[in-house]
Amino acid sequence: MSTLTLDAAEEIIAAASQRAREIGKAVSVAVVDAGGFPVAIRRPDGARPLTPDIARAKAYTAAIMQRPGKMLKKWQESQPVFFSQLSQLPGASMPILATEGSVTIKKDGEIIGGLGIAGGTAEEDQRIAEDVLAALGYELEFAAWGVAGRPAADDEAAGAAAAPETSGKDA
Repeated sequence: MSTLTLDAAEEIIAAASQRAREIGKAVSVAVVDAGGFPVAIRRPDGARPLTPDIARAKAYTAAIMQRPGKMLKKWQESQPVFFSQLSQLPGASMPILATEGSVTIKKDGEIIGGLGIAGGTAEEDQRIAEDVLAALGYELEFAAWGVAGRPAADDEAAGAAAAPETSGKDA
């Protein structure tokens, strides 16, 4: 079983901060472990005050939902009540943000944490997260919900088909 160390989290944050500077953005970066607990968070000079909290919620979502926020968007759109209730569960410590810039950290087939980027546009946050994780050797492929072993399609049309079926009793 792999774990996400502080050194690894700091490496991710340093790389994300550098990538953000390259595109002229001041973004906050949060890295959490597989349980959604913070490992490291950084808000650089010039980043807006709320961005560390947004980054942490994005990282939390990616870790505990075990999928990048981008994959969760269609599911959230198709079942908004279910998603609004997730943040109200007794064990939930953060809101669930199914959005860009929320990327699951996966190594050797195992989910070891979540990365959240906040402060750029949705597309910039996502690009920074994916670029950094790919450059550092983390995996970016995730099976579609309910389809073991098959990577999910990256297009938005596949998102709705990939959303798991839930009912009141098994949600």
